[in-house]
Amino acid sequence: MIFQSLPDKPDVKRMIETGKLYSICTIFLLTVFIMALPGNVNAGQPEPITFIHHYSSPHGKHAIDKTVQTINTEHSLFRINAVSFEHEPFKAAIKAMLAGGNPPDIFLYWAGERVQSLVDAGHLAPIDDIWKQAKLNERFTPSTIQTCTYNGRKYVIPLTRYYVAFFYNKRIFDKHGISVPSTWPDFLEVCNKLISAGITPIALGSKAKWPAQFWFDYLLLRTAGPEYRHRLMSGNASYTDPEVTHVFDLWKEVVEQGYFNRNPNVYSFYETQKMLFHGQAAMTLTGSWIMGSLKKQGFRQEQDYNFFPFPTIDPDTPGVSLGPIDGVVLAKKEKVNVAKRALAYFADIAPQQIMCRLLGSLAPNQNVPSSVYTKLQQGMLNAIAKTPNWAFNYDLATPHPVAEAGLDSFVKFMDHPGSYLEILKRLDDRAKTHFRTR
Repeated sequence: MIFQSLPDKPDVKRMIETGKLYSICTIFLLTVFIMALPGNVNAGQPEPITFIHHYSSPHGKHAIDKTVQTINTEHSLFRINAVSFEHEPFKAAIKAMLAGGNPPDIFLYWAGERVQSLVDAGHLAPIDDIWKQAKLNERFTPSTIQTCTYNGRKYVIPLTRYYVAFFYNKRIFDKHGISVPSTWPDFLEVCNKLISAGITPIALGSKAKWPAQFWFDYLLLRTAGPEYRHRLMSGNASYTDPEVTHVFDLWKEVVEQGYFNRNPNVYSFYETQKMLFHGQAAMTLTGSWIMGSLKKQGFRQEQDYNFFPFPTIDPDTPGVSLGPIDGVVLAKKEKVNVAKRALAYFADIAPQQIMCRLLGSLAPNQNVPSSVYTKLQQGMLNAIAKTPNWAFNYDLATPHPVAEAGLDSFVKFMDHPGSYLEILKRLDDRAKTHFRTR
């Protein structure tokens, strides 16, 4: 078992959590070192199960710890030990551990193309048997079940679902008599009103690249629709198609009109939250994970902030909601029986309620009572129910090498919006190379 004694090795854990171990080779060597540490398994004691995740913020780690504690309290056969990584080191660590044949027992991962790549590489164990035994088809909707199914088999226990939308400073909107926009022209008018009032309309911190992707996602989904987007993500359409250049025409107008804060690529996602909190910007396009951070800052739902869906652009385009689903997966190892059994308990109502309450996520388990949700979260559920489609965000919907090239392209565009044709041509070349050679 990896990290069995990690809680007693603070120096090792501190190295990981500070995010300094980005090298895959370094993380691999660290993994081998930790595996050599003495274990703590005694006869008659609960079997330790290593659970690695990427919820490293204080409120995120707290939510996972509470979830694991709830499961451990109810089941004496095993004890899940949760270990958090910073987001980027987590990506490298998991790949290194899997490649080295020394993975954790279970770990949190992103449903979609990320899980598909691990399934195709033979790194994950299917969980069809416990899925059937726990009657999980009764807990999840057909669309959620589909996100757990790869190559015809079940591999994921969905733990959280996040909804990407505009979160806005309600006090600013109320002070200036601004109504929530439902169409693209309405949205641009809102931006103009805010500019006239001397307020930055949109906060964006794309230093880590991924926050910019939601603009590409929604502009494409609201104009070309989900079927075209799927073809683009799977290599059957081109980044130089008129559908894509139209997206960048729309996006370019938002950038050049000064609706974003200056120099978005200099700021982190967390700094944009502060812009919203302090009234330095009126709104931001991001996932509902922001709600946990805003709560920590004392920003109250409905009083201080609220949300609205990305506006309609083409009314004839099918409605789509966007966001990631994080799920727990089982590493392919010699002995997986106990870990597999433990995996199913993440689908229970109690653990999923904890994540909802502490992080602002929406429970994939449809049996979680509506009373668990705040009025704002219920509004999100209603908005999602009105759309017939669900899409994973860009970096989870297309193969990782293409996604990385795409994220690079989006941040370059934010700095040089007038050069988007050249940027898209380079992105298209890289995408074509990947799909041609894989």
